[in-house]
Amino acid sequence: MTTAPETVSEARCFGGRQLTLRHRSSSCNSEMRFALYLPPAAERAPVPAVYWLSGLTCTEENFSVKAGAQRYAAELGLALVIPDTSPRGLSLPGEDEHWDFGSGAGFYVRATQAPWAGHYNMYDYVADELVALVERHFPVEAGNRSISGHSMGGHGALVVGLRNPDRYRSISAFAPIAHPSRCPWGRYAFGQYLGDDESTWRTWDATVLAREQPSAHQLLVDQGDVDPFLDEQLMPDALREACEASGQPLKLRMQSGYDHGFFFVSTFIGEHLAFHHDALMRGAGAS
Repeated sequence: MTTAPETVSEARCFGGRQLTLRHRSSSCNSEMRFALYLPPAAERAPVPAVYWLSGLTCTEENFSVKAGAQRYAAELGLALVIPDTSPRGLSLPGEDEHWDFGSGAGFYVRATQAPWAGHYNMYDYVADELVALVERHFPVEAGNRSISGHSMGGHGALVVGLRNPDRYRSISAFAPIAHPSRCPWGRYAFGQYLGDDESTWRTWDATVLAREQPSAHQLLVDQGDVDPFLDEQLMPDALREACEASGQPLKLRMQSGYDHGFFFVSTFIGEHLAFHHDALMRGAGAS
């Protein structure tokens, strides 16, 4: 059962409100937290929303504190919805043993393997439950939303967006794990959450989705060229090749001198939010 959100904290921010909220999640069968920024425009009427998916080890707090996104969201009139990256505190075996798996590393899939199934269903939480909760309880426009994310969350944003092209006006990512079925982070997590049959991994891999079921959305992807995870874990060239093969529109920007962290994200987040704002304004009133 999904419960109504309770406010954990609230602060004024660029004329709007920065909230941290908690609720009981039916998708994850646990308490979940998310952050929500409501711009000043939300005090007058519902506003469009950008859903932000964070990366490995992050909570709902990292992006809110480090990215500097609220300044741009306030100017553009956008809500920012920032879920945690996994369920927490379930006492599952192995849940807290690795920084890149379990707590803080839900990988935005629907887990099918014990003991993760029934809890680690971040895909359903992000794509369905959280959207319904936010649009029911806050001044956010129903159906007018975009999605973005960083690293593991960039993978999540691409996968959620490509699997649901009619639900999102635009899709972007920073340094996404672009081909998780072929990189160490993804292969370990997918094996644990989804099992040994690698054919079941395909629908959770943005490179495979871009090749096999391209959408009309242009994907905006920024990637730092001195990112230490670039070649082994992130594999943006695989995504580029898949998009070229299928005709999936992709704008992949290799950013000179930038690494994987939030200095990189904060540098370009204003451009990403402007990209989403343009798409959301075209979509206003369409749903």
